[in-house]
Amino acid sequence: MEALTIREILEAVKGRLLGDFSDLDAVVAQVETDSRTITAGSLFLPLCGERFDGHAYINAALEAGAAGCLTQRERESYLPGKFYIKVDSTHRALRDLAVWYKNRFDIPVVAVTGSVGKTTTKDMIAAVLSEKFNVLKTEGNKNNDIGLPMTLLRLGRENQIAVVELGINHPGEMDFLSGIAQPDVVVMTNIGDSHIEAFGCRENTLKAKAEVFDHAKPGAFAVLNGDDPLLTTLQGKTPGKVVFCGRGQALDYHAGELESDWRSQSSCDVTTPAGTCRMDIPALGEHMIYPTLMAAAVAEHFGMTLSEIADGVRNFAPTKMRMNILPRAQGITILDDGYNANPQSMRAAIQVLDGYTGDYKIAVLGDMFELGPLAEILHAGVGEFLGRSHVDCLVAVGELAKNIYDAAVTSQVPECYHFVTKERAILTLHDLLRPNTTILVKASRGMEFETITDYLKSVTEEE
Repeated sequence: MEALTIREILEAVKGRLLGDFSDLDAVVAQVETDSRTITAGSLFLPLCGERFDGHAYINAALEAGAAGCLTQRERESYLPGKFYIKVDSTHRALRDLAVWYKNRFDIPVVAVTGSVGKTTTKDMIAAVLSEKFNVLKTEGNKNNDIGLPMTLLRLGRENQIAVVELGINHPGEMDFLSGIAQPDVVVMTNIGDSHIEAFGCRENTLKAKAEVFDHAKPGAFAVLNGDDPLLTTLQGKTPGKVVFCGRGQALDYHAGELESDWRSQSSCDVTTPAGTCRMDIPALGEHMIYPTLMAAAVAEHFGMTLSEIADGVRNFAPTKMRMNILPRAQGITILDDGYNANPQSMRAAIQVLDGYTGDYKIAVLGDMFELGPLAEILHAGVGEFLGRSHVDCLVAVGELAKNIYDAAVTSQVPECYHFVTKERAILTLHDLLRPNTTILVKASRGMEFETITDYLKSVTEEE
């Protein structure tokens, strides 16, 4: 982040200076929302949530070295040498500060949204663009009303393109996020069942996601999944040129047959308006063609060659817990995909496990959240899908995962176990481990399945 004066912060957030501090030319070089990560001379921005109020930590943040803070209310006393800026809402002020700061930079913003695969697609686009440009990207899964503005506040003069992820789970959120991002390029991965509890149906999910175009720049370029029947309905409804990516050979960007070593890499021929090129993808699964094609479309939009694109794809690395392949000794492999889950990503992960090498394949699957009244049937659908695979064993964990277990038993998955807690599941996994085993670990983030992955790593040796 570039340094900001107090004068500029006051302008950006439309705030009012409190206390005796009067040096409007004093500067801050960092914004922090967590009092535990304060750096010297930073601005502390206390947020208020249902379970916490950051205002309780203002003094701690200032004593830890913050130069000043924002606040929604006046204080009984003010620490000497520290500035306090009064705003109506610190949440809104974070948004306003990010928008004001972003507008200091004349660089394009690529916004990635959709139901499934946002983070992987964002990482792939950033990897490809980085072959030619200095790219700022959303770190991990910081794609919400706090993560997005904090990402944009990291912009520096060295950056040439920003690639940000927009994640929503309720109606109206996209309007807020896209108003911050104001994208020049919009990438939409698909429309699925994620957060369907809040949206009610896929058509409503599409409507909510499509709000991104309300704040896109005039003539914004759109990259859409051409294999998604709902996304194809956006043809002619976007502010600028749109291209479609997918399997169909009539699509603007399409891929040939995917070949895999079922260890760490896949390959396919990618056809674009510029020609056809072989792409080596350091990841597994048929679903990886979509982030590859979308990255190619974005890269060509910015003038990159097929050769540069292929190099960028080859340098792709997934975010932690996003189908990370962890080779262990004795032929054991852990497929760590525990960051999040929904019905579509569950099936994609099972397909990876199905095709993976190994004599014994275990799927450790947990609850998928925010599916509303469809939760039971959507979990059962995962169990039925398991029955059509070559997975040897299911370890289902959680109350909703009981539906996966029941359907897997009916679908004749050879071995099936169900546990309400991770601790009970871990005891069984200890007994199931054997040489040449491949283990998939996947559930919604709230299940905290990194506990299971960490255990599996602790009882196996790194290859």
